[in-house]
Amino acid sequence: MVTVGLLLRLEAKPGKEADVEAFLRDALPVVEDEPATIAWFAIRLGPSTFGIFDAFPNDAGRQAHITGRVADALKARASELFAQPPTVEQVDVLAAKLP
Repeated sequence: MVTVGLLLRLEAKPGKEADVEAFLRDALPVVEDEPATIAWFAIRLGPSTFGIFDAFPNDAGRQAHITGRVADALKARASELFAQPPTVEQVDVLAAKLP
């Protein structure tokens, strides 16, 4: 069961779209090692706009992810990859269908 999540919006710098896509794809194995990250989606919303949505069973799981390796890598590469700082919203999950 998931109760909380994160919704991030990422705007790639011009010419960095492929690098952002590669960064997100490369993050998957790291996220797979996070037991409290129940669902994780890296998405493309437009030519230079990307996003991440992830879901957790509780706030402790969400906080573990926020302080985890993917978040650290995102912060470390933000000025290189993104036109503006990523927007991060903490959300409550009202309903979910998971496998």
